[in-house]
Amino acid sequence: MLKTSNLLKYLLALCAVSYAVMCAFTLQAQRSQQPQRSSGPRVIKTEKPDLGKIRSETLNPKSPFYFPKLKKKYEKRDTVMTPEEFRYFYLGYMFQEDYDPYRRTQYDDKTDELKKKTKHTKEEVDTLIKYAELSLEDNPFDLRHMSFLVHALREKEKSYRAKIWEFRLENLLAAIKSTGTGEDVDNAWYVITPMHEYDMVQLLGYEATDVDFNTYPGYDILMVSPEEETARRLKNRVADKFFFNVMIPTEQFELKHPEGLEEDEEEATEGEGAGDPDDLPAQ
Repeated sequence: MLKTSNLLKYLLALCAVSYAVMCAFTLQAQRSQQPQRSSGPRVIKTEKPDLGKIRSETLNPKSPFYFPKLKKKYEKRDTVMTPEEFRYFYLGYMFQEDYDPYRRTQYDDKTDELKKKTKHTKEEVDTLIKYAELSLEDNPFDLRHMSFLVHALREKEKSYRAKIWEFRLENLLAAIKSTGTGEDVDNAWYVITPMHEYDMVQLLGYEATDVDFNTYPGYDILMVSPEEETARRLKNRVADKFFFNVMIPTEQFELKHPEGLEEDEEEATEGEGAGDPDDLPAQ
């Protein structure tokens, strides 16, 4: 059986390849349909999060950042939430009772083949929208399905709904980006699930090629290669890796999935005193 730390690595490795491929298909599809923006790049203020304060505020019913208040505001079909509210909403989810860093829904695999296509029939678009919305009802931080939903709504020319979901997606990604620069451990980006690491590198114009779980406990290091446009634009400033802080997701996974720890303890107990049969004295 896998040890808990190895189980975490196994789960992420299992998801990483398919997830990165899906991100690439989605990004390519969206780029082919979305007009180029004339405005300059969005400037995002970066500041290392005070997780103690975020925990306190999102659990305090009297706080404007109380998580249920933010969730209610988030679910309205408008764009009134501020970047600070998105930051508390995103990071504050780690302190809610139903938080699970490896949360998956029953709809994850329903539309895998459709997600690889850049064009769909009317029926296929309706299917994509249906399952994306069901997934997001279960997990509002499912950025992968959110991205698919934006694309599907644009295909169906539901531009207002697409803009609402695009606003949510962009601001949740901005909340991650606001936590650091990703360039080293001290400036690592904070994510509520390792899957969001791949969304970030895609957003920045890179492809994840490998991941290091071991060098710094509580941190994931994604090795990346730039897309052609990124390499051309950044030239000698191209990154080769990004750092992510996953301390709380790792802790919460072990708390909410203790079966891995129990199995490790059982294996250790069973193995005590057994020794190598070749070392036992002859009868």
